[in-house]
Amino acid sequence: MIRSPSSMLLLCSMRHRLALPKVLSPFTRSNYQQDDYALLSTLPSSRNRLGVEIISVENIKPGSPTPHHLKTYQVSMLDQFVASGMYMSFVYFYSNKDENIGSNLDDLISKRRQILKHSLAETLTRFYPLAGKLEGERFIDCNDDGAYYLEAKVSDRLSDFLNHPDKKSIHQLLPFVPNSMELMSKTNVVMIQTTIFGCGGISIGLHTSHKIIDGYSLATFLNAWAATARGSDDTICPSFISPSIFPPNPTLDSNTLANIFALCPKQLGKVVTRRFVFSASSLLTLKEKAAAPSRVVAVTGLIWKCIMAAASSRVRSCSNPSSALFVPVNIRARILPPFPPNSIGNVFLLTCTRFKYDDDDDDPVGLNSIVGIIKNTTDKVNSEFTEKFKGEEGFPKMVEYLNEMKLICSGKNVEQVLITSMCNSGIYDIDFGWGKPIWASVGDAHAGEVTSMGMVYLMDTRSGNGIEAWVTLVERDMAVLERDVELLAFASLNPSPLL
Repeated sequence: MIRSPSSMLLLCSMRHRLALPKVLSPFTRSNYQQDDYALLSTLPSSRNRLGVEIISVENIKPGSPTPHHLKTYQVSMLDQFVASGMYMSFVYFYSNKDENIGSNLDDLISKRRQILKHSLAETLTRFYPLAGKLEGERFIDCNDDGAYYLEAKVSDRLSDFLNHPDKKSIHQLLPFVPNSMELMSKTNVVMIQTTIFGCGGISIGLHTSHKIIDGYSLATFLNAWAATARGSDDTICPSFISPSIFPPNPTLDSNTLANIFALCPKQLGKVVTRRFVFSASSLLTLKEKAAAPSRVVAVTGLIWKCIMAAASSRVRSCSNPSSALFVPVNIRARILPPFPPNSIGNVFLLTCTRFKYDDDDDDPVGLNSIVGIIKNTTDKVNSEFTEKFKGEEGFPKMVEYLNEMKLICSGKNVEQVLITSMCNSGIYDIDFGWGKPIWASVGDAHAGEVTSMGMVYLMDTRSGNGIEAWVTLVERDMAVLERDVELLAFASLNPSPLL
């Protein structure tokens, strides 16, 4: 069983600093080498199982130049604690409701390709830092180089692909970056790949820099791009208020970051990812059983409980084993005065709770107890708590909390799990003019990587009331988790997104 909860609150972006893979810099038409383009045009067979054919590679620049006084964007203190090489990766799938128009299909596809590019250029005028290049850990050079934009096509029908989506094939729908680009000193903030399927369906895959974009920032940007594409009268404008409330610290360097985030002393082994889907009806039952205030808290509690159970046989041989759970909390509405919902940047706090394993299997901890502990920890993220991190004095306060975290939530025999949610962010409202996405997928599933912590992404289902949980664990633990009776009583393992 699991005993002895202890918890703390953290102000940082540790989740992707520890867990997301590095994405190399893309090239523009002005600086790529011919060999690089050839590499893009014929993707390696190990990667190109889907048969991706590159159509074009370019940078989409803002429709209007960025004013001189906005050419250098200084990130917030919260943004500073995300390394420049950390990217979030997602893929959105759109069906073609007009696929039976015969010979006019090519014209329709061509029109949609142009709409996507022209509307992106217009949107980048408002989201000008996203059209720049990362420059170290504190600045974005808003040079209007633009978003790296790759167009591709595959012969498969989208419906066939989504019947049983292959996680490795999903990765092919993200922008491919040749290894030679690692030598470049600056990286794009946004990288996009649009892929046309044989039926006219479209996928939009993105790598977006976590240096300035969290999950809710990404949803704001995509909804703004989509609104522009469909000609909506409601223009979505971003708010860049965070750096003025949480000013950056000029002394923070990569060595300091490395010391702060030295949380995982061991490598657990190669990981695999599985997708567990909770229906709306099963979530109602789960919420009642767990006495949870929300579906997200209920799923978070259940998955953590089951992950701990899956790891129990492996960690029992260790001395004083325990599990640390990290849950980020969006603070846009919790801070005073509240941030606008369209605030750009990393606007969240991280909470941490730790449980110690015990040898007493006759007295297991109940789900409602675990949910209660998670709720009590996240509820402490209120206006009073966030106040201490504002202004110039916020930086030492943050470092103090991070050092406390190292004492509480790290150690030789501490299993670490991060569960992060993009639920209620509006990812299924992103309509470019031909309908809302039929599926939104995590882009990079960490397959085959070696990791020090478990990772769980929670996302809405298409109905808006269910939850998809993308769980990444070491192979041995996943083999136990995917057979967990309690988990499978509420979730289906990797069902078709079309169901």
